Amino acid sequence: MCPEPNAVPPSYARVSLAVITSTREANLLGNVHGGEIMKLADSTAGAVAQRHSGGPAVTAAMDEMAFLEPVHVGDIVRTFAQVNWTGRSSMEIGVRIETQPWNDPSQVSLHVASAYFVFVAIDAEGRSRPIPQLHPETPDEVRRMREAEIRRSHRLAKKQEIEVGREGS
Repeated sequence: MCPEPNAVPPSYARVSLAVITSTREANLLGNVHGGEIMKLADSTAGAVAQRHSGGPAVTAAMDEMAFLEPVHVGDIVRTFAQVNWTGRSSMEIGVRIETQPWNDPSQVSLHVASAYFVFVAIDAEGRSRPIPQLHPETPDEVRRMREAEIRRSHRLAKKQEIEVGREGS
């Protein structure tokens, strides 16, 4: 399979961010509020989307987010994001969230959440604009693209089924 002339690999726009959490982000249980983690994941995905598309891009959907472990106040939270799939103007960005206690570097990083965002590149008038296509280079990148295509087909099928159901009401 020959890539399109302007296609770029996922590594082109890959981004990692890190923050130290504080009591300001705590929920009633004393852990970091899930919404704070979602916001950090969205910000990381947004940086990837803008880098990949070469300009403004907006969150169109959060396809999925799974919380696996709590995030504790004082943890170092790291996000890792990359483009998994591209369409004409839209793209799926996968984000992995890991934590590590701020005061114990011997602790292994813990995978606490994963998320999948759909972004659309926009022009100055807010209309969608074309983006570079994705050219996966590794087996992991090919796997990510295949899985993103599955999520996309499920998202579109669900939307269509809901619309058909509403027409019958």
